[in-house]
Parts: sequence; C-alpha cells; structure tokens
Amino acid sequence: MGLTGGMFASGHTTPRLGIDLAGGTSITLEAKADQGSAINKANMDTAVDIMNRRVNGLGVSEAEVQTQGSRNIIVNIPKGTNSEEARAQVGTTAKLYFRPVLATEPTGAAANPSPSASPSGSGSPSPSASATSGDKASSPSSGSSGSPSASSTPSASATSQGRAVTDALKADASPSASPSASSSAGASTSQAKLQAQYAALDCSKKSARATAGDGAKPSDPTVGCGENKGVWYKYLLGPAAVDGTEVKKARAVYDTQNAAGWQVTMDFNGKGAKKFADITGKLAQNQSPQNEFGIVLDGEVVSSPYVSQAITGGQAQISGSFSQDEAQSLANMLSYGALPLSFKEQSVTTVTAALGGEQLHAGLLAGAIGLALVIIYLVAYYRGLSLIAIASLLVSAALTYVIMSLLGPTIGFALNLPAVCGAIVAIGITADSFIVFFERIRDEIREGRSLRPAVERAWPRARRTILVSDFVSFLAAAVLFIVTVGKVQGFAFTLGLTTVLDVVVVFFFTKPLMTLAARRPFFANGHKWSGLDPKSLGAKPPLRRTRRPAGPVSGPVDPKEA
Repeated sequence: MGLTGGMFASGHTTPRLGIDLAGGTSITLEAKADQGSAINKANMDTAVDIMNRRVNGLGVSEAEVQTQGSRNIIVNIPKGTNSEEARAQVGTTAKLYFRPVLATEPTGAAANPSPSASPSGSGSPSPSASATSGDKASSPSSGSSGSPSASSTPSASATSQGRAVTDALKADASPSASPSASSSAGASTSQAKLQAQYAALDCSKKSARATAGDGAKPSDPTVGCGENKGVWYKYLLGPAAVDGTEVKKARAVYDTQNAAGWQVTMDFNGKGAKKFADITGKLAQNQSPQNEFGIVLDGEVVSSPYVSQAITGGQAQISGSFSQDEAQSLANMLSYGALPLSFKEQSVTTVTAALGGEQLHAGLLAGAIGLALVIIYLVAYYRGLSLIAIASLLVSAALTYVIMSLLGPTIGFALNLPAVCGAIVAIGITADSFIVFFERIRDEIREGRSLRPAVERAWPRARRTILVSDFVSFLAAAVLFIVTVGKVQGFAFTLGLTTVLDVVVVFFFTKPLMTLAARRPFFANGHKWSGLDPKSLGAKPPLRRTRRPAGPVSGPVDPKEA
C-alpha cells in the first residue's frame, strides 16, 4: 500500500517507456584514440557527462547516454525532439581554437583569382569592441577586382603568405634560441609543404574538407575550410592563440539593435581573457585578411570575424549570418566543453511512435497469452489451489508495475521490449515457486497427514527449494546485467527484479494465505475440487499415534492360577 501511495503521490502512474516502445532515435558511438587521449573509464565517463549536458542543453528530456563495453556509448533520444540536431551534437568532439587568419579565398565554382583579396563584404571595420564576422558570401565583387588570371595557385601572393607563415613560426619559437642551419631548413620545408597544401586545397569537395588540417597541433600553423552562405572558403591559419577550454560560458542571442541577427556571445576565464585581448590587439594592426581570426571547431572554420581594436573585458561576440539553430548549437558546444575522445558513429536506429506502439501492443499481448496459459494449467491441475496461485500472481504483477513506475523517475529505468520479455519469463519463475510449495503439501497429504500439519511441515522443505531456485535465476540475471549493455540490460534487470519480488510474495503472501486456507473446510476436508483430495492423491490411511497403557504391563494370566 505504501508503494502504491507513493506512486500516486509522485504523479508517475505509468512506467517510463524506452525508445523501442515510445519511439525515438538510438545512436551508437565508438571511441577513437586519435587525440592523444587514452580510451579508459575516466575519459568515457567524462564523455558521457558532456554528452548528457549537451543533449539537455537542447531541451531534450529523458534522453539516455550510457557506456557500452569499454569503447562504445549509446545515446537514446526520445520522440518529440530534434533528433538530427542532437545527433550532430553528441558525437562532435568540439575541440575549439582561435587561430589568426594568414590567407583565405573561396574555392570551387566561386573561387577568386586573387587569393590575397579580403573576403569581407564590409568596407570598414566594425567600431564596436566586439568581434564581428564579415559577410563573405556577399562579396564576389571584392574578389573580381583583382587580377583576371584564373590560376589556382597563389603566385604573387604566395610570397607574402609564406612570409606570414614564417612570422607565425618565429613568433611561436623561443626568442632566445638561435636557429641553426638544420632548423632553418626544416622550417622552410614545413612552410613550403603548408603553402602547397593551401594551394591544392579545394574545400568544395567533401573529401578535402574531411582531411584538411588533420594531424595539426595547436601550436602549428594549418589549413582549414569554412562555409558562409553556401560558399566554401579555404584558410591558411596560424598557431592557436586561444583554446576553447578557456571559454567560460557561451550563449546565443539575437541582436535587435544593429539588425545583426543571431550571434554567439562568449565569456572567457581570466587566462583566456588576457590571451584574447593580446591576439585581438595584434590582429587589429593588420590589413585584411590578416586582421581576422578563425574560430576553428573540430577542424572546420565556423566563423572568421575581423578585429578593429583590442577586445578587453573577457567578452566577445561571434556573428556570421547564423540561424537560430546554428547559433544555439555553437553556444551549446562551447558552453559544455570538448569531448576527451573523438567518436565514430557506428549505427543510428530510428523507431517511430507507431512502430513502438505496435511493439508494445505485441509485448503486452504475448504477456497476456503467457499468463492465461499458466492460469489454465493451474486451474486444470490444482483446481481450488489455483485461486491462491492466481492471487499471488496478481500481487506480484501489481508490485512489479508499481516499482517500475517509481524506478523511472528515480533511476531512469525505461521499460523496453527486452524488459517486457523479462517480465513474461518471470511469470513462469513465479508460478514455479507456487508449484514447489503445493507439491510439498500434497506429498505430506499422501503420507496420511491432515492439511494444517501438512502445510507447516511442507513449508521448510519448499522454502529451501524456492530460495535455491530463485538464487540461481537472480545470479544469471546479475551476470547478464553486468556483462551486457543497452537493451539487453533491460531484460536482465526485469528478470532480477521479478525474481526478488517472487521471494517477497511467496514468503509474505502465499504462505500466510495458504495457512488461512488450511482452516477452511473446503480445503481442510479435502473437497474433490480443492486440489487436495486425499483419495485423488492416493493418500495412505491417516497416521494414528499408538498409546501406551497407563499402568505397568502385566503378563498373561496362567490358567492354572485361575
């Protein structure tokens, strides 16, 4: 009664349904150790925590993020949410760096013949103390004003780009170190290789975007790709000046005053604020595009705002023709940090609500059929005793339902299709306990005992057998729960839960009810429909206790004495 009252008081009167019953999306991600981080429990738990916060940051309720084995993470997103956006967020590593832009130009059909031309559509820098992005997609004229040559390799500007890379490398090196001939040769080789990568990079191709900047360390210059209004740009980027881990908080806001649309505002911590002020102060002294810094997220340049003056105060704004969803997505990932590991999407399973409803209906139908068959067997074989068994089954089912309803909000338990299968299997396990008890009672009646002593003598033997049987079932469920993950755990959990409830019901309901029934004439007198008829069971004659005479035993009387 207490559990039932708690269920109604909490307002959770139905079990929480899993993805396969309620509908939704299930994503399986595999961890990859390609960022210098080991795949261990600590990193996997950190990744689960960050993914949970990211999904919750999207307003997704009751999403499940859990590890699967040592390398996989399962993300279950219920119906009624933007599964595509959540799918893009949970597996995104979100390694963020602020890198100075050394050169940039559009690629593909919109390629500019002059790679050194500024892609900014704004004629003058922004006077506000914030980083604002130029509208690259609206500036084809700035590129067409350059040389008419259609050469794809930077010719005249290649030298200036090479000098920019060299300056970036010198700035990153220790000022006290005197470069040797071998180090100078190595630097020249690296610069030549980087210029060649930039010249050959075509960001309009998906394969090129996927590999751009692979293997580059934060302290090294690199190349990257970024999109603005459907046009892909390639970038030559300097060493990272600010790390994304130094962003304390980010949020999406709509600028109504300047009609700039959706923006992402960032608050840096103390260390990040100083770095950001230093790099923006240096960039503000350069000409376009060297006055821009690229915001590089997982190798992609999501924005490249230009800087007109040093940005102090530890705050900045990113604007770049964002939609609301894009701004909120970027702010969400910046707020909750980078994943310690990168992940590869293994599988995505989408279950519609209609399909989930059909599966739930089929599972409940299978459970009802199984329960009906067990009841038919009990009635046919045990007759009157079947009433006690059916009452015990109903009590067990009610307890299971109430506990599952309470475990949903308490520990996040979700009833999925394997869990329903576990409940169906539990019907047989529970009925088996009743059968063991009833058969022990029948054995005692066959020995010639009446019902009341038969119940009391049968209980210790039946109790021992029931405990051993349920322990074996619970042990199997526990092992299955430990060594498996995901939906199979639902089966193991339900099987273990119902096994424990079977012991509770048999000890605290079935046995007391049987003791009370033994006092009723219908059962005590062995009615032929009670299931305890001694004649039908082939009982021996009633056991009688022989009495000894009260006085001393006298021998036979001698007739002669008489």
